[in-house]
Amino acid sequence: MLRVGTGVACMACRNLVTNSSSVKIRIPLQKLHPLSRAIHHRNSPNTNPHRPSLQSAARQFTSLSRLPLHPARPLPGKYGHQPHRTFWVARLATRLLKLRYLLLGSAVGGGYTAKKTYEEWKDMLPDLSEYKWVVPDFIWELDEHIDLEKIANALPDAETLAKLLPDFEKIGENFSFLKSLMSKGVSLVSEVKGAGLHLLLESSGEATFKATENASFEGSEKQYKKASDKEKADQLQEELLRTQLKYQRILERLEKENKELRKVVLQKDDKGIHQRKVNKSLIDLYSEVLDILSDYDSNYNTQDHLPRVVVVGDQSAGKTSVLEMIAQARIFPRGSGEMMTRSPVKVTLSEGPHHVAMFKDSSREFDLTKEDDLAALRHEIEIRMRKSVKEGQTVSPETISLSVKGPGIQRMVLVDLPGVISTVTSGMALDTKETIFSISKAYMQNPNAIILCIQDGSVDAERSIVTDLVSQMDPQGKRTIFVLTKVDLAEKNMASPSRIQQIVEGRLFPMKALGYFAVVTGKGSSSESIDAIKDYEEDFFQNSRLLKTGMLKAHQVTTKNLSLAVSDCFWKMVRESVEQQADSFKASRFNLETEWKNNYPRLRELDRNELFEKAKNEILDEVISLSQVTPKHWEDILQKKLWERVSTHVIENIYLPAAQTMNSGTFNTTVDIRLKQWTDKQLPHKALEVAWETLQEEFGRFMSEYKGKDQDDIFDKLKEAVKDESIKRHKWNERAEDSLRVIQHNALEDRSISDKPQWDAAIQFMEETLQTRLNDTESVISDMVGPDWKQRWMYWMKRSPEQHIRNETRNELERLLKVNEDHTAYLANDEVTTVRKNLEARGVEVDPALIKDTWHQLYRRQFLRTALSHCNLCRRGFYYYQRHFVDSELECNDVVLFWRIQRMLGITANTLRQQLTNTEVRRLEKNVKEVLEDFGEDNDKKGHLITGRRVQLAEDLKKVREIQEKLEAFIEALHQEK
Repeated sequence: MLRVGTGVACMACRNLVTNSSSVKIRIPLQKLHPLSRAIHHRNSPNTNPHRPSLQSAARQFTSLSRLPLHPARPLPGKYGHQPHRTFWVARLATRLLKLRYLLLGSAVGGGYTAKKTYEEWKDMLPDLSEYKWVVPDFIWELDEHIDLEKIANALPDAETLAKLLPDFEKIGENFSFLKSLMSKGVSLVSEVKGAGLHLLLESSGEATFKATENASFEGSEKQYKKASDKEKADQLQEELLRTQLKYQRILERLEKENKELRKVVLQKDDKGIHQRKVNKSLIDLYSEVLDILSDYDSNYNTQDHLPRVVVVGDQSAGKTSVLEMIAQARIFPRGSGEMMTRSPVKVTLSEGPHHVAMFKDSSREFDLTKEDDLAALRHEIEIRMRKSVKEGQTVSPETISLSVKGPGIQRMVLVDLPGVISTVTSGMALDTKETIFSISKAYMQNPNAIILCIQDGSVDAERSIVTDLVSQMDPQGKRTIFVLTKVDLAEKNMASPSRIQQIVEGRLFPMKALGYFAVVTGKGSSSESIDAIKDYEEDFFQNSRLLKTGMLKAHQVTTKNLSLAVSDCFWKMVRESVEQQADSFKASRFNLETEWKNNYPRLRELDRNELFEKAKNEILDEVISLSQVTPKHWEDILQKKLWERVSTHVIENIYLPAAQTMNSGTFNTTVDIRLKQWTDKQLPHKALEVAWETLQEEFGRFMSEYKGKDQDDIFDKLKEAVKDESIKRHKWNERAEDSLRVIQHNALEDRSISDKPQWDAAIQFMEETLQTRLNDTESVISDMVGPDWKQRWMYWMKRSPEQHIRNETRNELERLLKVNEDHTAYLANDEVTTVRKNLEARGVEVDPALIKDTWHQLYRRQFLRTALSHCNLCRRGFYYYQRHFVDSELECNDVVLFWRIQRMLGITANTLRQQLTNTEVRRLEKNVKEVLEDFGEDNDKKGHLITGRRVQLAEDLKKVREIQEKLEAFIEALHQEK
C-alpha cells in the first residue's frame, strides 16, 4: 500500500510498485502519472508543480520489520475530490484489468525467483540427515508404540484416586497434572519429532524465502553468499545442540515425575491397598525361563536361543562399571587390576518401588540404598564365585543368578562374563585363557544374543582382544553394540581426538556393530557413588570438545542413552524370536511324549526327584522291617558267623599247640593262657565286627528281597549306596566292647558241664570242627600231589613235575609215619636229610623246605584222624569227667575245651542280639535317614545313582513342559503389554 500525503493512491499509482514487495514508500505527488494527477488529485494542494514535495526521500523497511497498522484517515474536505459518476464503469474495468496482470505477473515472476534462490540456498546448506540425532531415537517411534491419548484417558481422575488413597491428596493432583500433560503429549511428540527439521527450515528455509522476496530490491542473496560455510555450520550446530538440551530437559522432567508417581503406586500395590492380585512382571517371567533353560540339557536339536545381553570385554576394560551404571548400584566386587569376575553373573533388571537385589536361590533382599547391604551383597557374590570354581581352576562356567529391581531401571537380562585375557599370569590355571574364550563363545554363539562389546578407550585400540572375538561370532554386526569406556581419559591422553571419532563410527576396528556409544564410568575410585558418577559423566560431555565439534553425537554418549538403546534392542530381539523358540519346544515336547508312550506305557512320568522320594520311602520301610527278625534267627546267625571268624584261631593257635603236649595238666594250662590272651585282645572286637556285618547282611537282604507292587530295579544302585554309606558312618557303642569282654572271659573260665546232653553237644561240635579241618587238609594234600591213579586213568589227567616231586616226597614221609606213629609235629634236620637222600637215590631232586611243608600237611592229617578217633571214645566219657578222670586212662580235656568255646559262642550271640535289637538297629535307621537327607540335597549324587533313559526322558519331558508353559505365559503377557 502507498500513502501519498493524506489521500489514497489509485491503481495507476500502485502500478509503480511490485505487488509482491513489502516495501512501503511515500512518493511525491509530482512523480505521479499526469492522468492520475488530473483526475484524482486536481484539488490536492500538491497539484502545483512548483510546490515542494511533502517528503524528499522514501523510507524502506526490511521484510523482518512491520509497520504499525493504522486505519485510513479521511482527507479534509478542502482537499477531497468531487465524485464523477460518468467514469465509474471505466474506472472499474481499468482496475480489474490491471489487477489481473499484476497478480499474474507477480505470481510468475516471484515464484520463479523464489524457486531459483531456494535451490541455490538448498545446495549451500549441509545435509540435514546428518543432524537427525538432535532428536533422541526413541522419540521418532514414541507415537508408534505409545498412544498418549489412550494413556491419558485411562488414568484415574483426582476424585477416584482420592477415594482409594485418602492419605495422599497430592497424588490426585499429580495424576491430574499427568493426565493433562499426556493429553498434550501428542502435540508434544509431533513438536519434538519435527523439532530439528522445523528449526532448520525456520532458520534457513524461511530466511531464504524472505531473502528471495527482498532480492529484487536490496540484493540479500549477495549478503548470504559472503558468509562462509563453516560459520553457517557452526551456527546450525549450536542451534541443534540447544534444541537437544531443551527437549532433553523436558523429557527428564517428565520421566522424573512419572518415576515418582509409579513408585508411589507400586508401593501401595505392595501394601495391598488395591486388593488385587499382583502378577509377576514381564522381565521376571522371562528370567524364570532363562533360569530353567540354563539347567536344561538340550536334546532333539532344541537349543536355547532366547535373547540375552552378553557383556564381554578385555580384563579391566570397565565391564563391571558399565553394568553398575545400568543397574544404578555398586553391586559387584572390585579389585585393582586383578580378575574379579570368575564366573558368569546373570543380572535380571526390572522396575520396582524399592531399589533391592536378590539371588535366585535365596529369599534375602539386599537394600541397595544402604552401604552395609551393598557391602554384604558384594561379599556374597565373591563367595559364590569362589565356591563355583573347582580346585585347580581359575574361572567357572557355573552361572550366578541375581535380580535387581528399582525405580527407573530399564528392563533387560544381562550376563556379565569373565574378562578376556591375553596372558596367563602366575597363580592362574594354565587353561584359564582358553576357558574364558570357551565360556564367552558359548554365550555369544546364540544367534539371538545381544553382544555388548566393552572397549577401554584409555589404552591403545591395537591391544584389544575382544573385538576380534566378537567379529568372529558376529561378522555382520547385526546384534553387537560397541561401548567405548573411559572417554575422559582418552580425550585427555590421546594426541589425535579424531581417533575416537573413528572408533565410534566403526572405521577403526574390523568388527561391525548396530550402534556405537561412548561413556564415562567415574574417576576410578571404588568409593564413588552412582549419582556422583552420573553428574561427572554429564558434566564431562557437556564441556567435551568431542561433542561440541561434532565428533560424537548426543545420542551416542552417557550410560543412560546406552541403557535405553540396549533395552530397546533387547525387547525387539525378544519379540522377534520368542514365539519361534516356543514352537521349537512345543515340537520337542511332542517328540518326548511320543517316546514315553511307546517305551513306558504303564509307568508314571516320575522325574529324578520323585523317584528318589519313592526309593527313600522303600528304604525306610526296609530298615523298620529289621525289627521283625526273631531272636532265635539273630542268635543262630551270629553264632555261626562268629565261629567262622574265630575257628581258625581256635584250632591253629589254641587247640593244636595244647593237644601236642604230653599230659593233661600241660594241656589245660596252655589252653587257659591262650584263651585269656585271646579274650583280652581280639575276641570282643571280632565279635562286634561279626555283629555289625550280620546287621549289614540282614539289612541288605531285606532291601534286595523287598517286593512291593511298585518294585523297580532302577533303585538298586541308590539302595546299595545308601547301605554302604550308612555302614561307613555307623560306629558301634564303645562301651559294648568292654562289657562283652567281661562276659566272654567269665564264659570261657567255666569248665563245669552240667549234664550229658551238653557233653554230647560238645562232642558233636568237636567232631564237626575236626572233620571240617580234616577235609580241608585232605584237599590241600590232593592239590599238592595231583590226581591219583584212578583219576589219571579214567579222566585222562596227569601230574605236573612239581606234583610228581610232591607225590614222591609224600610217599617217603608216609613210610616215616608208619614206622613212628607218635612222631612229634616237627622233623629233625637229620630226618630231613635222610628223606632227601632217599629221594635223590630214586632220581628225585627235592628242596628241604618242600619236605617240611609236605610233612606239615601229612602230620596234620594224621593228628586230626587220631583226634577224631579219640573224640569217638569220649562219647561215653561223661562218667569219667564227673570223677575228674580219676583211675581212668581216658582223658577228654579237648571235649571240655570245645564245650567252653561253644558256650562262649552262645552267650556272645545272645549278648550281641540284645545290643542289635535294642540299640544298633535304631542307630542304623537314624544313619539311613541322615544319608538319604544328604543324598536328597546333592543333585549330582542323585544324578549318579538314579540313571537310565527312563529317568532322563522323564526329566527332559518335565523341563520342556515347564519351559513351554512359562514361554506361553510370557508371550501372553508380552502381547498384553503391546
